[in-house]
This record gives sequence, C-alpha cells and structure tokens, in this order.
Amino acid sequence: MKKHLITFIFLLFGPFLFAQQKHDTFKTKYVVILVIDGPRFSETYGDSNCRLSPILCDSLRYEGTFYENFRNNGPTYTVPGHAAIATGTYQRISNSGTRLPKNPSLFQYYLKATAAAKNDAYIVASKGKLDVLANTENKKWHDQFVATTYCGPNGNGLGYGKDENTFAKVTELVTSPDAPHVLLINLLAVDVYGHASNWGKYQESITACDVYASTLWQMVQSNPVMKNQTTLFITNDHGRHLDGVKSGFVNHGDRCEGCRHISLLVLGPDTPKGLSIKKEGELIDLSKTISTLLHFDMPTSKGRFLEEAFKP
Repeated sequence: MKKHLITFIFLLFGPFLFAQQKHDTFKTKYVVILVIDGPRFSETYGDSNCRLSPILCDSLRYEGTFYENFRNNGPTYTVPGHAAIATGTYQRISNSGTRLPKNPSLFQYYLKATAAAKNDAYIVASKGKLDVLANTENKKWHDQFVATTYCGPNGNGLGYGKDENTFAKVTELVTSPDAPHVLLINLLAVDVYGHASNWGKYQESITACDVYASTLWQMVQSNPVMKNQTTLFITNDHGRHLDGVKSGFVNHGDRCEGCRHISLLVLGPDTPKGLSIKKEGELIDLSKTISTLLHFDMPTSKGRFLEEAFKP
C-alpha cells in the first residue's frame, strides 16, 4: 500500500518537481529587452546576405538562439506592441500614449515579488509615450510598484528623443555596478524614417541598431555583475507592410505578414548557441519567459515560457 502511495505521489507531482528543478538551475539574474522599433523582416534576418544587419544576422545570431517565426499576433503598432511585451496580453490600446495598459506589467510583478527599489526595473525609450508601460489601469495595481522610466528627450515622457541620447542613458545603466535587474530599451529611428518614406535613412538606421545591439551585449559582458548572468532579448514591436501592400515600408498596422513577422534573438548563459527555432513564438511569450527566468509569478500573462531557448 505504501509503495503504491509513493508511486501515485510521484506521478502526480513528479513532472512539476522536475520542471521546478530545471528552472532553479537558471544562471540568469538580469534581463535586458532591446526593442528595435519597426524594421521589416525582409531588411533584417530575411536578407540572406545580411547586408544591413551584418552583426545581428550573422555573427551575433550564432552566439544565441534565433526564432525564425516570431510574431506580433495583436495590434501591430508601437504602444500595443510594447504593451504586449510588458503585460503578456494583446490589447487595443491607444498608440498615442494617452492610456495605460489594462493589465499589470512584468516590471510591477517583479518589483512586488522582490521588494526591490523601483530603479531595479527600468524602461528607457526614445519614444516618450512608452512611459505608460510602467503603470496600469488595473485598480489593484495602479500606481503600485511602478518602474523607473527615462522615455523621450531627457526622460520627460513626452515627444521623441534621439537614439544616441537614449543609448547614452542605457550605457550609464548597463555599466553601473547597480545595473537594473530588468531593463527594457526602445530605439525609434528605423520606424521614424520608415514613416518619413526615407528609404536611405531607414536602411542606415537598421545598420545603426545593429551596432547598438552588439555594443549593448559587449557592455553586458564587460560589467562584472552582469557578465554570464544576463539574458538579452533582441526583438521588434511590429514590422511593416510588404511591398505592394498599401504604402509598403512607409507604414504598418494591419494583419499582413510584413507587419506580423518580426524577430527574436536570445543571448545568455542559459541559452544554446547557434540554435534556430522554427516553432512559433510571439510577443506575449516574453513576459512569461522573463518571469520564469527570474522566479516570480505573472498570472495575468497569456504567453508561454519559450522553453526551447532554455534547454538544460
């Protein structure tokens, strides 16, 4: 009878205990999310010659795990795309930054779970309107556990700032011995020059972000407190219309493949090198993945843990 009881308990709880044991072995203590705003897949990883992104699409890609079919399956605009990353849910939220997300963010869940200071979770964005990611409409969470933000020119939460100034703030944070454990970064130039119908500057900005991404990873590895303890997610909030769809690369916002198909490269101590994943992943999965890596619950996230990028 006792033997049967032990067998029953193992069958019931064994898978959970095994999964928990695997998760407890994660080396990740810091998470950085770099969002390159609005490039089309055809100008980044979809270009077999890696012409505009020679570092990300070639050398750096093989230092981590790449998702071939990563998607925004919700509204393909800047604020909704970033909100999907932060909250783990898709929402038709104003793209002007005049409304808060409905659900609490990964930053709020992290700060509550750890009782860390608010500057241990940080949002640094060239677009001031992304300041809304730090808070929520949810009455139980509104104005609670709000992350520190530096969005827009001089961090004023309004307007659009230059990527070089945004990256200067990122450099300050990532090179500090008190680097935040959760950091989201937005770089806007690709999206802005796309909307301006400036094909040349749009391409130049993709290459500039290629360098920013590489520099960010180098800085992470040069900081003793972050080295070998940081997982970096490099992704996009949305893509752009394909050629022949509406205005082409100039705009985005519908369900076309160009707007939905984005990219994800994962680099870190728990992630296999040189792995290419065909299984679909999506923006809402990032929140669940980060909460799993850092061991806090995020029950409102509808995403899944991207386990294939974190094989033991």
